Amino acid sequence: MWYLIHGTDHPNSLEGRKAARPAHLARLESLRDQGRLKLAGPLPAIDAEDPGPAGFTGSVIVAEFPSLQDARAWADADPYVAAGVYARVDVRPLKVVLP
Repeated sequence: MWYLIHGTDHPNSLEGRKAARPAHLARLESLRDQGRLKLAGPLPAIDAEDPGPAGFTGSVIVAEFPSLQDARAWADADPYVAAGVYARVDVRPLKVVLP
């Protein structure tokens, strides 16, 4: 099943995000290589592709996992969690209809 993972950043977490980004991306690339990643990306704090020092408010990931528990465990092990970037991570089942 597909799951939506929404990480919400702590305020002023841009430097921690930058430091943890390579490890975060490596995990996403692994999901992609397994054919289990539908989409992933950060949420800019302002209406700009590159928000500069305004940073990001969080991230969204849509990926396939065997169960909600597996999706939560994967999300809890994210480098952004370990680095204190995320204040909260929500994981929800997602029924993909389109495309």
